[in-house]
Amino acid sequence: MARVLIAEDDPDIRALVARRVTQLGHEVLEVLDGQAALDIALAAELDLVLLDWMMPTHTGLDVCRAIRADARVGRMKIVMLTAKAHEDDLARAFSAGVDDYVIKPFRGLDLQQRLSALLDAR
Repeated sequence: MARVLIAEDDPDIRALVARRVTQLGHEVLEVLDGQAALDIALAAELDLVLLDWMMPTHTGLDVCRAIRADARVGRMKIVMLTAKAHEDDLARAFSAGVDDYVIKPFRGLDLQQRLSALLDAR
């Protein structure tokens, strides 16, 4: 079982993602802003972080960069979950260190398959 942090400020999307991750048999932690995501990511033993790009306090991109810069946790898997669908956005996210990029709206089964692939590869 993996520990997965979901950082998403939209309660409906956060609940949907949490349900999908739980269905895969993983433990879920949930936060709604970037600062809380960063605090937990740096303190908790996590396997994967799902980050919304546009959140209060810090963007998902900022949180991703901070995680990658910290040697203690920098190797955990990170997935950006966002409505930002421009090619430049994807390039910026991958440059910041995300392992995968899921564009909203998304299909629940697709998300589960992507997360399973990442978690199986750890």
